[in-house]
Amino acid sequence: MPLNIRTKAPAFSLPATDGRQISLEDLKGRKVVLYFYPKDDTSGCTLEAQTFQTLKNDFAAADTEIIGVSPDSLKSHDKFRNKYGLDFALASDEAKTMLEAYGVWVEKSMYGRKYMGVERTTVLIDRDGKIAQVWNKVKVPGHAEEVLAAAKNL
Repeated sequence: MPLNIRTKAPAFSLPATDGRQISLEDLKGRKVVLYFYPKDDTSGCTLEAQTFQTLKNDFAAADTEIIGVSPDSLKSHDKFRNKYGLDFALASDEAKTMLEAYGVWVEKSMYGRKYMGVERTTVLIDRDGKIAQVWNKVKVPGHAEEVLAAAKNL
């Protein structure tokens, strides 16, 4: 189901790094970037995480929290964060409930083989918990900068 701009973002509550439980309700009043990515410590996902990390202070200045979401375990997220010095939250959705609610758990195809996986997607949520912008099938180069520009203008 595609996400619609200006509609309420699907509620979620997920375990995250630093022993946090992250929920949409707790983030109300702040702008939030949810970036959905397929797998910790793979080339595209690492580049995307590093770029968001580089711009973290700029996002903070725009009162915007960055949260990475994947189906990887918290243990995997912790290793990924430590290896690359990431200091924003990574949420674990091993049950894929949130991934499905946001429409990013999709059938993919590689070398003719079909499988289920995360479609790289970013969602910008406004202070009222509504969807402000959605980027589908994200190409990593230049993406975090584009999201930052949108967050600043929100």
